[in-house]
Amino acid sequence: MGSPDGRRGGGPRHRVRARLHPRTSARTRDAIEKPEFADERRQRIVDIVQARGRVRVRDLAALLRVTEPTVRKDITDLAAARLLKRVHGAAVAITPSNEVDISERVGTNAAAKAAIARACLEEIVDGDAVFFDSGTTVSALARLLGSPGPERFDGVRVPRNVNVLTNSIDVARLLANSPTRHTVVGGQYRSAGGSFVGPLAISALQQFTLNTAFIGVSGLNEVGLTVADLSEAQVKRTAMEQARRVIVPMDSSKMGVSDFAIVCELGNVDVLITDQDDPELERLCTDHDVTVVVAK
Repeated sequence: MGSPDGRRGGGPRHRVRARLHPRTSARTRDAIEKPEFADERRQRIVDIVQARGRVRVRDLAALLRVTEPTVRKDITDLAAARLLKRVHGAAVAITPSNEVDISERVGTNAAAKAAIARACLEEIVDGDAVFFDSGTTVSALARLLGSPGPERFDGVRVPRNVNVLTNSIDVARLLANSPTRHTVVGGQYRSAGGSFVGPLAISALQQFTLNTAFIGVSGLNEVGLTVADLSEAQVKRTAMEQARRVIVPMDSSKMGVSDFAIVCELGNVDVLITDQDDPELERLCTDHDVTVVVAK
């Protein structure tokens, strides 16, 4: 796991037929309740509950045009992921994440992000296929890779013939005038993250194989890696599944922070690149067989 070259690699006696909402056809119900629509449906539940604070199961079933048992199961799963609270007959919002728009995060910890970006650049070799997700630290890496200037930055050679896959508008813009070949996956646009998410983005990602996925996060603690939005977490997980190696560029301000949606456990990461030595981070990474690189 830590090697940069490594791969992460007697039922019930009676069947009860649930009643459909009066305006819901069996065909519509069956389509929405299929497993491939579960993530999208659960994201809608989270959005509705966050907006209203508390929503009854029967109201969610009517809004989503699914059965109440389906909603109850979704609420149970979302509560287990700590995305909402389950109470009798309803779902209640938990304290929402105070996500800061990506445009307001660009200048935060800029020196640390620049150092981390240079260290990330060293992890890319000629001809690599890589994924750059949304986030200011990964954007700093895209800025280096897409620069028409020198072939070296502080002694770090800029790799050639790299193929970049991204769901980030900012990354696409930074690579627009460079010789770096890049592909943007589409989907539902999130202005706060400047990124494409949702089923279309996930489906597009699944068409590629990658050498390395660079995954930005909002926080890291004992639970794992977290971000502000469930749909962002789903895209990140999909990119990780398509890659031989996962690298997380993360400045030290995110250590010990827990955000709204869990991306994965730390053990799913191969390399973590940060800007400062941190005993707790070292302990966590050692426990999960993750290589730590401190950028200078």
